[in-house]
Amino acid sequence: MFRIIEKEHFSANVVKFIVEAPLIARSRRPGHFVIVRTGEGGERIPLTIADADPKAGTIMLVVQAVGESTRKICALEPGDSLTDVVGPLGKATHIERVGTVVCAGGGVGVAPLLPIIKALKEAGNRVVTVLAARSADLIILEHQCRPYSDEVIIMTDDGSAGRKGLVTEGVESVIQSEKVDLVVTIGPAVMMKFVSKLTERYSIPTMCSLNTIMVDGTGMCGACRVTVDGHTRFVCVDGPEFDAHKVDFDEMIMRLKAYN
Repeated sequence: MFRIIEKEHFSANVVKFIVEAPLIARSRRPGHFVIVRTGEGGERIPLTIADADPKAGTIMLVVQAVGESTRKICALEPGDSLTDVVGPLGKATHIERVGTVVCAGGGVGVAPLLPIIKALKEAGNRVVTVLAARSADLIILEHQCRPYSDEVIIMTDDGSAGRKGLVTEGVESVIQSEKVDLVVTIGPAVMMKFVSKLTERYSIPTMCSLNTIMVDGTGMCGACRVTVDGHTRFVCVDGPEFDAHKVDFDEMIMRLKAYN
């Protein structure tokens, strides 16, 4: 059993958990995810490892309550345990020193972005972080991102925090003010699509994470198949990160509507 040490509500439907998982904490790298299950008949839920403390033997998970299984997880309290936490799974993020990196996160996409921001900064890059959401109360992990970011730009649809506007406006403002060597974007598929279209115009290499489409997490169900550079790929085993300029986002967005 994997005991919950700490719980924090980021918003009404988004919860941060600190969970005991010493083996995973020691071996996890940015980009990795775990499969979580609560209850003997519980559904398998893929969740990105947002952070880890190898010394304490804990990992951070951010859960958004969108269905019955995630609502059950979000209802757990410190002292309760998750039935299963399996991982780390997926391919780790390729981290290297490239220069200036813009990391653009939307909503709960900031959770998988956080370990990448930390790793890119520790590799010697200048990191500009753009965090976006509909409103101020939906911006998450800002305080955790700041120590590893040379600059943090907040974008909200309603202007309740930072600048009023879309994530693409924040990213483009950086591109227009300095040379950007890489963009990393994680969030809703439509957000990543338009960040990718923007950076393609400027010929800036762009990496995205497609974890939102994962279901089984082991490549067996086929639900996470996407088209990348004209070839079928499975996000959970071939990713979750891909060259954003090669992803067929229109196909991915259409397939995500099946879960509505």
